[in-house]
Amino acid sequence: MTTAAPNDLDAYWMPFTSNRAFKQAPRMVGSAKGMHYYTPEGRALLDAAAGLWCVNTGHGREEIVRAIQEQAAEMDFSPPFQFGHPKAFQLASRLAAMAPGDLNRVFFCNSGSEAVDTALKIALAYWQAKGQGGRTRLIGRVRGYHGVGFGGISVGGMVANRKAFGSLLAGVDHLPTTYNRAEQAFSRGEPEWGAHLADELENLVALHDASTIAAVIVEPMAGSTGALPTPKGYLKRLREICDAYGILLIFDEVITGFGRMGYGFAAERYDVLPDLITFAKGVTAGSVPMGGVLARDGIYDAFMQGPEKAVELFHGYTYSAHPLACAAGLATLDLYAREGLFARALALEPVLADAVHSLRGLPNVLDIRNVGLVAAVDLAPSAAGAGRRGFDAMNHAFHNEDLLLRTAGDTLVMSPALIISEAQIGELIEKIGRTIRAVA
Repeated sequence: MTTAAPNDLDAYWMPFTSNRAFKQAPRMVGSAKGMHYYTPEGRALLDAAAGLWCVNTGHGREEIVRAIQEQAAEMDFSPPFQFGHPKAFQLASRLAAMAPGDLNRVFFCNSGSEAVDTALKIALAYWQAKGQGGRTRLIGRVRGYHGVGFGGISVGGMVANRKAFGSLLAGVDHLPTTYNRAEQAFSRGEPEWGAHLADELENLVALHDASTIAAVIVEPMAGSTGALPTPKGYLKRLREICDAYGILLIFDEVITGFGRMGYGFAAERYDVLPDLITFAKGVTAGSVPMGGVLARDGIYDAFMQGPEKAVELFHGYTYSAHPLACAAGLATLDLYAREGLFARALALEPVLADAVHSLRGLPNVLDIRNVGLVAAVDLAPSAAGAGRRGFDAMNHAFHNEDLLLRTAGDTLVMSPALIISEAQIGELIEKIGRTIRAVA
């Protein structure tokens, strides 16, 4: 047992963080408003990451704050098993209405990781309900990120997230990554090359047989690995192959949902209807943890058999549809609609594209890519090893450029709030350009 001390950094084991380096030179934020974080000393930091892909409305929106405060005063918690509260049903109805096709059923959880594991469990249980219990295999993709649950890291394809945790789930295989720098470098929007990579699913069907495969899960844009846009036609082809063999298709839209791609969901941008969509992050603009799964009617209906008073799906979380999260979600959806933020993001896409591609030719820049209101710059690794130049860029941006910048290895990633102005896009790119030169 240790004695607590004011301002002691030792006790907190930080996630996805180089703890020792951080605690030697902390990057602390103390408040946030609009497009900026503020350090405890009051220094404004332009937020290039919408927090962590989530604060799509900008920070500190009064409507969301007020909704959370009022709900906390009215009812702090409602048990989600065998009981309900009005805002849970209101939010589910709103989400079903904005989702494409017949994705009309909503299962709530608390994060993207929980959403992914929920979707995978629904897929497996669906085939049990349909009398095809042999369909247990799950297919992910190399360089995919699907959270940190055991299901998510099993179907995920980022080696550092997998290698320390044993053999993971059995019966999982992976499609190849859609990224090929030699063929796609400096693409604007969806690359022309790569749709044929969806045909690799045919090879996995030939290897395992369709009767053993439950679902394929992919991100419409692989975000956490470094913002990899999907090649033109790839998702349509994947849907066609899944349909041919009766395989469920899951879109992980934890990052791409709620305006990041210029639409409510990326499924709309690509005109492809998956069987399940995972969501989180932008549903409450990061204000209260929340995630969930949208399911097509046919999947939900498969569970609604047997005695009416029996539990149909033995799954859920203590904080599913938490009242504060539902209140925040409803207020967030109102903001998106009232301010037209999805359409705004789509209109800003070419502005961000022009700005970020102006960095081509700077020292160590290997690739630049963009899609929706997302952009990424790959830097060459330094002599100190892979990831060091990216770390130095993040550190320099915070301490010297008043910029909160997210990195993935040696990739600089931009995913600003949908409220960003054209002038702020220019400011962002200027700061990143100076940072690239500083770490050359």
